Amino acid sequence: MRKKQVGAMVISGFALLAVLGTAHQGLAQEATTTYSRMAPIEQYLMDRTAEIALARTAAPESISRDAAVMVLGRRGFETANEGKNGFVCIVERGWTAAAEPDFWNPKVRVPICDNAAAARSYLLRSLKTTELVLAGRTKTQIEEDIVAAVQKKELPAMEPGAMCYMMSKEGYGGDAAPHWPSHVMFFFSGVASASWGANVPGSPVMAVSDDREKLTEFAVALGHWSDGTEAR
Repeated sequence: MRKKQVGAMVISGFALLAVLGTAHQGLAQEATTTYSRMAPIEQYLMDRTAEIALARTAAPESISRDAAVMVLGRRGFETANEGKNGFVCIVERGWTAAAEPDFWNPKVRVPICDNAAAARSYLLRSLKTTELVLAGRTKTQIEEDIVAAVQKKELPAMEPGAMCYMMSKEGYGGDAAPHWPSHVMFFFSGVASASWGANVPGSPVMAVSDDREKLTEFAVALGHWSDGTEAR
């Protein structure tokens, strides 16, 4: 999905956090490299053991130790470890975890841990996007394919309670925003951002909505990383 205005939704949540990073930690930087096309697939892959470990840093150990973990392979994300608590942790790549300039950036590695409700709804959009990327679709084609899949209900609406942890101090968010602040996100279909008091002066809640994808994402910054250390 490509970012339009506030952005297409799987990406836009992270574009939103680029704003959070600027306001909360001053970490966003202007991208200096143009990634105009997909790099060889090898550049996006990781050592399996290292990817599992990185994925688990998305949430506190009390959650991530019993979570399922998926890793990126040549045909898409595949289950590396079965879980016990319904959570699913993965390491997102640029096409689902970066603002527009870093869509194809092979260095992007963003840990995220979805709860069971998000794993059955929000995560499916990330997996579908990855499938389309590996099939050779362009950014524009991917955006249209995801919108069509949502409209045809091939991709489900967000389940009640869908949320994720993004508390890792590791990983790389892209040249435009290398380090995401520690935060949690909440996913809804058909909910107005105003209902949470988001995006207003003094509110700790930020939100983006996309009518075409029928998705609203709320983000709340946290004061500590998944390992318990203070997030500065």
